[in-house]
Amino acid sequence: MNLNDKILQEDIEILSQKCNWSELYNSSILITGATGLIGQYFVFLLLYLNENENANIRIFAFVRNENKAKAMFGGRAKISFVIGNILESIKIIEEIDYIIHGASITQSHSFVDNPVETIDTAYKGMHNILEFACKKQLKSIVYLSSMEVFGITDPQLLEVRENDYGYIDILNPRSSYSESKRLCECLCASYSIEYSIPVKIARLTQTLGPGVDYDDTRLAAFFARSVIKQKDIILQTEGKPCRPCLYIRDAISGIFTVLLKGENGTAYTIANKNTAIPVYQIAEMVAEKIAENKIKVKYNITNPKEYAFNQDLNLFLNTDKIESLGWQAEIGLEEAYKRMIESMKYRMSSK
Repeated sequence: MNLNDKILQEDIEILSQKCNWSELYNSSILITGATGLIGQYFVFLLLYLNENENANIRIFAFVRNENKAKAMFGGRAKISFVIGNILESIKIIEEIDYIIHGASITQSHSFVDNPVETIDTAYKGMHNILEFACKKQLKSIVYLSSMEVFGITDPQLLEVRENDYGYIDILNPRSSYSESKRLCECLCASYSIEYSIPVKIARLTQTLGPGVDYDDTRLAAFFARSVIKQKDIILQTEGKPCRPCLYIRDAISGIFTVLLKGENGTAYTIANKNTAIPVYQIAEMVAEKIAENKIKVKYNITNPKEYAFNQDLNLFLNTDKIESLGWQAEIGLEEAYKRMIESMKYRMSSK
């Protein structure tokens, strides 16, 4: 496999040795959102296993843009591009053993500007996947959910476990994402109970690392661009929200763990609990340690906050449940940012 991104290549090689992927050998896997951050990682990993470990895994990459997919993955053996819209029923004749469902609207501005589409994509996409699963003899499905399902939790909680749900304002269009994620999780549990569908739920925190697009609108990419361009980080809020982040290599191994070892109809939080620090402290860490004090953190609190997640959030997530399956986060926040920034530089230089 020829990748211009040496950081991504290194991650793929480490992952190939870290986990026992043999259970996936000689199987077929459907990945929705295959050109997204997590989807592309899984595709690259499975391609690597095919080409270096003779894994014989048949990959079905569900994408909307065929040209983008071909440019990203090329024309390799054992990969089939399924071109379609997740809002429509899935028509794949071949047998499928596993599904990783990651197709979703993920940009915060879309939650506010296009809340109806955000809900439709989440619910109808999940429904179509589960209806498709009813027609196949699947071994396992994992749905990629979000920490936003927790909402505004009880501030007295020292740690938030999987069942510690908080308040979500259902009349706020920004809630279209978190509420639709909750609905999809309920749908997964319902299909598991009523139709015995082997579906599990992976609740991911903010994921960063190689593959994050340079023009991504989320904070991690904004901080990375500031380092690359050597421009000060301008925060438009006080930067008080505190929530954990997760390096993508850890996310991939966590999702894999849930896919193969998780209990059906159950949710697992995948997070690095050691990275839960306020946004402003992340910005300061990036400016001081990664940019080597060549940039500063400044504030311009004048713009509207409607796109931002809860500004009073303090979300300390408990990960005992997935750790009981043998998973541990390994990459800390500083290393995660360094690797993401180096990856961006590689991709920029290869254009």
